[in-house]
Amino acid sequence: MSGTLIDARTLAMHAGDPRWICFDCRHSLADAEYGSAAYAGGHIPGARFADLDRDLAAPPGVRGRHPLPDRDQLVARFRAWGATTDSQLIAYDDAGGMFACRFWWLARWLGHAAVAVLDGGLAAWLEYGGALTSKVPEVQATNFAPRTPLTRTVDADAIVRSRDPTLIDARASERYAGEEEPIDPVAGHIPGALSLPCSENLDERGRFRRDGDRFAALAEADVVSYCGSGVTATHNILAMLLAGHEEPALYPGSWSEWLQEPSRGVEVGNGTASAP
Repeated sequence: MSGTLIDARTLAMHAGDPRWICFDCRHSLADAEYGSAAYAGGHIPGARFADLDRDLAAPPGVRGRHPLPDRDQLVARFRAWGATTDSQLIAYDDAGGMFACRFWWLARWLGHAAVAVLDGGLAAWLEYGGALTSKVPEVQATNFAPRTPLTRTVDADAIVRSRDPTLIDARASERYAGEEEPIDPVAGHIPGALSLPCSENLDERGRFRRDGDRFAALAEADVVSYCGSGVTATHNILAMLLAGHEEPALYPGSWSEWLQEPSRGVEVGNGTASAP
């Protein structure tokens, strides 16, 4: 059983094993129906579809654009998907793992250790010669039981109270610097945060890097990962684990929640303070 990454070859070797369950996490922030349409058009055989907005997040509001889902409701979804405590869960997408990592983190939030991201995503599966199907699997509901979370979270108040939080921002550097903001109403970053775009976790083939050099300065730090809404922040969490670091905490509300309270302030560029 794996708790980080699985390659396409290993996944293919377990084709037909009912304990191995794939989850198609394809999504587009620009088109809410993209993922379901892509799944209907062809997915890894046996895969369930996990919708970011409907399954992996609560409705948007003061807690951000993609708040954590209600834990009991998420457990109910895992039961409906046919997951058990013995299942090896594999999440994939077509965006470098940016959405699959959210599923990976949420499964660990429910205490399920045997969950991994398909390294290279759907492209790696196709490159290996894996087949696709449009058939939706018949699933028998289970009594999946959550366990103690394997993850950590912090909220905005804890960040404000902390004298020296080590925050890493997973968004593109242009959004961090306040040069552009295509989604949220204010550009910039949380004061004191470091820019570590999650796109740099991948090599030229879309696989996760293993060297970990970009995280070397964080070796002794208690790190909190955030992004725009708590989704791609989980990509940096997985990358740091792969690099041999302690698992960072997630700030689930991230930038989209931080902006809800103007007194928290923002920074632009490399640390110029301003107010939202």
